[in-house]
Amino acid sequence: MYPPVMAPQANMFVNVPGYEGTVPGGAGFLPPPMPMEPVAPPQPSPENPEWSIPSLSEDEAREAFKKFVSSHICYSEDPVTQGVITSMEPFNTFRYRLETFTESRSTDWAHKPHEGEPADFYTQPAPRPWEVQATPPKHFSDHTEKIRVPYTSSVKECHTCHAAGTEQCKECSGSGKKACPMCNGAAKSDPACTHCNGTGKNRCTKCDGRGKKQCETCKGKCQLGFIGVLEDWVLQCLLGIIWKTQMVLEEVSERCEYCKLNSCFSQVYPLLGFKPQAVSQASERLIKEHQTKYGKTSRILQQRQTVELIPITQVNYKWKDKSYVYYVYGNERKVSADDYPETCCCVIL
Repeated sequence: MYPPVMAPQANMFVNVPGYEGTVPGGAGFLPPPMPMEPVAPPQPSPENPEWSIPSLSEDEAREAFKKFVSSHICYSEDPVTQGVITSMEPFNTFRYRLETFTESRSTDWAHKPHEGEPADFYTQPAPRPWEVQATPPKHFSDHTEKIRVPYTSSVKECHTCHAAGTEQCKECSGSGKKACPMCNGAAKSDPACTHCNGTGKNRCTKCDGRGKKQCETCKGKCQLGFIGVLEDWVLQCLLGIIWKTQMVLEEVSERCEYCKLNSCFSQVYPLLGFKPQAVSQASERLIKEHQTKYGKTSRILQQRQTVELIPITQVNYKWKDKSYVYYVYGNERKVSADDYPETCCCVIL
């Protein structure tokens, strides 16, 4: 709708109260106003519900192991078919996720060819950046919107063509002619170049030989309408961690494994008293980080925190009198086996 301002002089912009720092290219994000209502103190989290995860049987562990090995072309099946499971131990893992949905605002100047619209600057005071009405989209969905600020429009002569409506053709540098492509501008007369009749020049097709063309900035209108533009950024900020034991999960499904807690409020609080304590500490640290990172330059509209439990089973087995271990994790029963004992080096020609 309105392209960004391109190199106009600084005195072309009107001085709008509340937008004094706005320059072409934007003035950066503006701090939101202080909340009108006091922030409630943090409350203890609900008592942890007790529930159990179905245990993994030896047959299920062996089947998951077999599927894992068959997906690796260089892995022998002997450890699967000949290995003996000696023990299985649960190492269930908690995953805490905090999502913060914020609104940030910045201002910029924009312009368009003037089509006769009346300038409304100073007809009444312009609303301050955070007073401009904006409807946020669905929560936790990324969105960017540019909104015209009322009572900031003015009309000035075009800074590119200085109200001429035309500008010099860049293709021919204003001469109206270009070097003949057939003789490379050599202007041959014996024999004469048939493409340029020996002149070495051809009419510029971009400007039809006039040396000038319609001004691209004002589209020949000679004047520009300047307005203030509010850039309304609504962002989704995601930060999650995994609290784990003895292993690193590289691929865990984004969908919930076993959801133990899912709370969504305009502002969430640390999970005080949550068991295990590592989850409580993680929530306190990440909520503080989000408040520090986003609270000064944006308005927090909604927060959501989720605690999930990912089932992990450590499987100990023996093969050829040596002990090995693999892990089965997640609802998909994926396998991690860093020390698989029977691999080969394959060369594909």
